Amino acid sequence: MKKSQRRAFLKQSIAACSGAALVTHTSLFGAEQKDSEVNDTLKLIHSMRTIHGNFNEQNIPDDQLEQILKASIQAANASNMQTYSIITIKARDQMQELCGYRGSCMLVYCVDYNRLKDCAKFLGHNFFMNNITAFVTGTMNTSFAAQTAVIAAKSMGIDSLLTNGIHRGDIDRVWKILELPQENCFPLIALVLGYPTEEPAYDKGRLDGAGIFHNESYHRLTDEELDGVIKRYDDKNAHIALNEDWETQGHKHYLDWLCKSWLRGIDTPTIEETQILKRLKRSGFVEGVSN
Repeated sequence: MKKSQRRAFLKQSIAACSGAALVTHTSLFGAEQKDSEVNDTLKLIHSMRTIHGNFNEQNIPDDQLEQILKASIQAANASNMQTYSIITIKARDQMQELCGYRGSCMLVYCVDYNRLKDCAKFLGHNFFMNNITAFVTGTMNTSFAAQTAVIAAKSMGIDSLLTNGIHRGDIDRVWKILELPQENCFPLIALVLGYPTEEPAYDKGRLDGAGIFHNESYHRLTDEELDGVIKRYDDKNAHIALNEDWETQGHKHYLDWLCKSWLRGIDTPTIEETQILKRLKRSGFVEGVSN
């Protein structure tokens, strides 16, 4: 495959996998769009939602879990290298320790080059993936696989939660619990699967329009468009906000709450290395750093 073809292939893959936002038919297709005019795949995607830990004790049948895993690896990936590993966890206490949530099972998706590295060494080849480009490529491949698993699960009536909870707290615990390789392996995201204890009160909305969709080239928002975006976030009927009671906490706008209360510390630049960067260096994904 030529480089130009490869770039086009990756762009198409990103566009396809980024379509799993939970929005109503009306917000994307227009109020006049009829359900009969939306195909079953789009209906499935628009029915997706995140369950924040409210899963019951029902287990996922092993054959359905196997189908989810096999569907997951059908996702697009660069040069078909499948630079990821997927670890299945069914022990609920272990799920809780790893990411703070528990469900029927959890799939931990890791950026991982060790399988390829070991095969290359077995054949007598050198194999170095000690740069950030390798990590970004691996991250794309791993994310595509995780999102595909979410869609596959939803098609079976299984809900999900994609979480970066594995990065909170002492991140080294993840390597210890899962016995991960110290080099060329990074746990990227946890996917908790299961059945909700109750139906959510409403579907979560998504921001669309200016600032999300760009035509031909990047468009920086005008003041008028920024005002429109802020009002969209403030609209309680849109259900875009994480926190519905931001006004009662003394904030004029939802984004005031987001910046001041939720995303604490963003008002000053990061000076010290984060534990994620330290781990990326130790894993060999940052060029110029010896392990």
